[in-house]
Amino acid sequence: MLLTYVDESYDNDRYWMVALLVPEGDLRSLHRALDSIVAKAADHYPVDRHAELHGHALVQAKDDWHRMNNKGRNMIRARIGVYGDAMKAIGAHDVRVIVRGLDLRAYRAHRPQVADAGPGDWPPPHEVVLRHLLEQVCAHVQVREQLALVIADEIDGADDHRRHFRDYQLDGTGGSISTTLPSLVDTIHFAPSKASRLLQAADLIAYLHRRLVSGQDGDPRARKANETLWSFVASRVAHQHCWAPGQSPD
Repeated sequence: MLLTYVDESYDNDRYWMVALLVPEGDLRSLHRALDSIVAKAADHYPVDRHAELHGHALVQAKDDWHRMNNKGRNMIRARIGVYGDAMKAIGAHDVRVIVRGLDLRAYRAHRPQVADAGPGDWPPPHEVVLRHLLEQVCAHVQVREQLALVIADEIDGADDHRRHFRDYQLDGTGGSISTTLPSLVDTIHFAPSKASRLLQAADLIAYLHRRLVSGQDGDPRARKANETLWSFVASRVAHQHCWAPGQSPD
C-alpha cells in the first residue's frame, strides 16, 4: 500500500497539485525524521517543537515560524536550513512525487467556448487538477501492482470531492484516458496539515515547485537556493506536467 499525500500551490498563472507517494515501510521513518528536524530547530531558535513545516511560513517567517523573522542573513539561512533538512529527509526515503498543473490563463481563455455549458462542464481548477493527479497516481500504482490510499489537505468542498471520487470509480474520470481508478482504494480522506508531517512534506514540495517554475525569485541567490532545495527530491519525481486546454492531458 502506498499512502498518497496531496497538497496544492497556485498563483495567477498556474494551479499546481503534488502527490507524495510513501510506501508503508517508510511512513514512520519519514515522520520521525521530520519531527526531529523541527525538534532540532526548537532547540536552537524560538520555535515550538510542534511547529508545522509549511513552505510559505518557513520562507516568509510567518505563523509557527514568525519569531524567526529577523531579516539578518543568519536567521534567513536558519529557516532555509530547516527547509533543506526537510527536503533531504524526504528525498532520502523511497518516495515518489507526482506533479500536475493547470495553465490558468489558457483555461480562462478557453472558457468562452463553453460559456453556455453547465457548471459540471466548467469545473473549478482544483477539481480539474485533482482529477488529472488521481489519474496519474493510479497509473503509477497500477504498473507496480500496488494500491494507494489518498489523503489530502483540508479544503472547502471536501464532500464534493469525495462525491466526484466515487463517481470516477463508478463511471470513469472522462476524457481521452478515462479510468475508474482501480488502484485507488476507499475514498479521499481530508486531514488538517497541522496534524500530519506527511501532508506537510507534500506542502513543502508543492510550494517550492511553484516558486521555481513561476520564476518569481528575481534574486539569483534565492533562485540558486531554491534549485538546491529541489535537487534533494528531483530524483523522486515520477511525473510532472502542466495541462492547457487543447493539449493532451499527459
